[in-house]
Amino acid sequence: MEKKSHFVRRELLPREVPSISLALLLVAVLLLNAFLYLYLNKFSSSLGRVEADSGLCPFGHFKFGGVKNCSPWLSCEAINREVRKLKCVGEGAVKKVFLSEWKEKKVVLSQLTNSGLKEDFLHGLKMLKALQSKHVVRLLGYCEQQFTILTEYHPLGSLRGLNETLHIPKYKAMNTWHRRLMLAIDYVSVIQYLHSSPLGTLVMCDSNDLDKVLSQYLLTSDFHVLVNDLDALPLVNRSAGRLVKCGHRELQGEFVAPEQRWPYGEDVPFDDDLMPPYDEKTDIWKIPDVSNFFLGHVEGSDIVRLHLFDIHAACKRKDPAERPSAQEVLDTYRKVLTLLIREAAMPSTREML
Repeated sequence: MEKKSHFVRRELLPREVPSISLALLLVAVLLLNAFLYLYLNKFSSSLGRVEADSGLCPFGHFKFGGVKNCSPWLSCEAINREVRKLKCVGEGAVKKVFLSEWKEKKVVLSQLTNSGLKEDFLHGLKMLKALQSKHVVRLLGYCEQQFTILTEYHPLGSLRGLNETLHIPKYKAMNTWHRRLMLAIDYVSVIQYLHSSPLGTLVMCDSNDLDKVLSQYLLTSDFHVLVNDLDALPLVNRSAGRLVKCGHRELQGEFVAPEQRWPYGEDVPFDDDLMPPYDEKTDIWKIPDVSNFFLGHVEGSDIVRLHLFDIHAACKRKDPAERPSAQEVLDTYRKVLTLLIREAAMPSTREML
């Protein structure tokens, strides 16, 4: 009887093991799906014309540096009294930028340097005030009389230095296809926000080459992208028949969209009065080139490019009307991220069997 009992127990064991393995697999799949849902949920945001962000203060106020309460934007008097310049960290055609200090916190003070560009400076301030959101650098104060703007400081600087930053030992773990794609998603999210902003459809005109584009955006310490320079954001209003032109000079090169180039050939001298205007689809044309920079040449980046091939080809259609919207590009990027994360996780699930 003991031998028979022993035989029965040995017979049951092979049947129990597959059942246990199957149960473990089902649990793993459920946990994986739950993880993916929670992980990707933070990339899903309200993409209507007005974005709600619980971290934002009411209009005219700000908070940063771990402070819970909102403070009013600093006035001329407060800036003059409480902000101390430390050093100049940059200068462009419109303004000079100073690393400064306010209440023992690093901040950025921007001051107009070219009096002939007052309108550009004030337009940038107007945009900065109106577009405060998670996509835009935080405004801390301003003084119109002195042409001064105070904003939050981000030590990693502009996106120009992204590759150098990712080679610093502290940040090498961030140098992955996954993180780089997330930065590209952030960038497209900014474009989508500008195209559906509270003010209407805005075009990012300071974008005639890749280096210029990268200089308009900041990299935060937690590796997100913020738009920083809003001096050149003209408004498209189709219902009123209003299109835009980015400046009054001839634009050249493959980076700018075809409709931004002089259409009448080399034999006809450029004349701004004859140059046809265009719309926000110029920003869509540039997305593949900017995203190519974001993706870099790390392991897995070519797979990401392959998945983005069709949407990027659509962005490069010669006819602006045939290009996708920023929302369509953003949706595709998010779907690709979800798909690739799931594919990357599946091998580890199979190893559990």
